[in-house]
Amino acid sequence: MASFRFPLVFFLSSLLLHVSLAEIICEDLPKDVCAFSIASSGKRCLLETTVEKDGNVEYQCRTSEVVVERMAEYIESDECVRACGVDRNSIGISSDALLEPQFTAKLCAPACYQKCHNIVDLYFNLAAGEGVFLPDLCEAQRINPRRTMIELLSSGGAAPGPVSNELPAGAFAEVPAPAPM
Repeated sequence: MASFRFPLVFFLSSLLLHVSLAEIICEDLPKDVCAFSIASSGKRCLLETTVEKDGNVEYQCRTSEVVVERMAEYIESDECVRACGVDRNSIGISSDALLEPQFTAKLCAPACYQKCHNIVDLYFNLAAGEGVFLPDLCEAQRINPRRTMIELLSSGGAAPGPVSNELPAGAFAEVPAPAPM
């Protein structure tokens, strides 16, 4: 019996070694794990659509040009997808989600913000691209959830609405900086 165990253990450990050496290539990922994954190259994967000649829509996982620092070969967990309120079937990624108070509340909640570094890093960079510092946006969400949308809009990162001479009192009040850790 002992002679049978060694070859079996050796075979199983060699399988694990092959799996651990496998590269993650976005184009090889199935659509249900594509979004929020990071290739071995360190580039983000994103889901795109193409329309076939027959009119059918085909989903494809593609490698973006966005490089993630300090993270590679990563497929986001289902727990983080749920905790952060993101959708793996999203086509591309946009900062528009930051305008939705329900999304911002989930993103800034401890279950996401403190445990799902990949998703938080992605939206941190999207917010920065809009001139918004995500920790400040999360602080505004915590203090006054309705204020977060005004914070983002006031950054100049979104198209302005109709011009008005009257603004609600305190609409552009400064958000206190987060306490040092």
